[in-house]
Amino acid sequence: MRALLLALAATVAISLPARAEDVTVAVTAIVEHPALDAARDGVKEALAAAGYKEGENLTFIYQSAQGNPATAAQIARQFAGEGPNVIVPISTPSAQAVVSSTRDIPVVFTAVSDPLGAQLVKDMDKPGGNVTGLSDMSPVAEHLALIKEILPNAKTIGYLYNSGEANSVSLLAVLKSEAEKAGLTVVESAATKSAEVQGAARALVGRADAIYIPTDNTIISALEGAVAVAEEGKLPLFTADTDSVSRGAIAALGFNYKDVGKQTGEIVVRILKGENPGDIPVKVAAGTDLVVNKAAAAKMGVTLPEAVVGRATHVIE
Repeated sequence: MRALLLALAATVAISLPARAEDVTVAVTAIVEHPALDAARDGVKEALAAAGYKEGENLTFIYQSAQGNPATAAQIARQFAGEGPNVIVPISTPSAQAVVSSTRDIPVVFTAVSDPLGAQLVKDMDKPGGNVTGLSDMSPVAEHLALIKEILPNAKTIGYLYNSGEANSVSLLAVLKSEAEKAGLTVVESAATKSAEVQGAARALVGRADAIYIPTDNTIISALEGAVAVAEEGKLPLFTADTDSVSRGAIAALGFNYKDVGKQTGEIVVRILKGENPGDIPVKVAAGTDLVVNKAAAAKMGVTLPEAVVGRATHVIE
């Protein structure tokens, strides 16, 4: 009988999936807005799909810096002191703060356009140390092509950004290079905090044929102020963030940030299962979505071409 019970126990043990060990993943973002929130949720979904479930064997900690770099640094130091299994900073400012705070705890950044320019890693293929992650470098040339398709007579693009965010400064250099190739001129207007966004947008009225907003967390967190100016001034507003289209932008060609989060979570899982973060190449996020907003376009005096609407992955009426 004892032999039979042992055999049954062994059979049950073999048939049951191995339970993932208890782990703690700490996540932080510079600010809360739909794209970054979606990335956070995507990380959690990927962890759950791999068997790491909150309330069972996963402690999932999340803190937002509410747009304050000093708070981001404070959160980073707190996480470093608590010693989670992996830290996931979302956005360039949060990633810079976390990477500066620990050389021992694995760090998997996400929603960072230029990891090299932000000095998070020295080599995308062989990051080394305790850091790897996912880049969401925007397809800027495609963004300009979309703007020209919708506004064929456009000559000047107004770039609304936070001059203190490394991500946006890197994208400005790319934008200027691509704009020159496309026969466009770039006019800059900077806002260093959310309260300045509406005024910075207003400074572009009469100086630009369209406003282009990158994946800039400061600007996107206060997008409604820029949209109000764009509607009043009949100044078409485009973004690199697809979640911003439902909030009043005309169109965006960019990433689905829930998918970006899932791709990031898959890297976290690899580390939880024993891989060294420094041996995992930094990936560029896969996939782009085209989202358009007909109502927003009408408010800004634009009719979207049928060709654009026809190939959009999501159309807001």
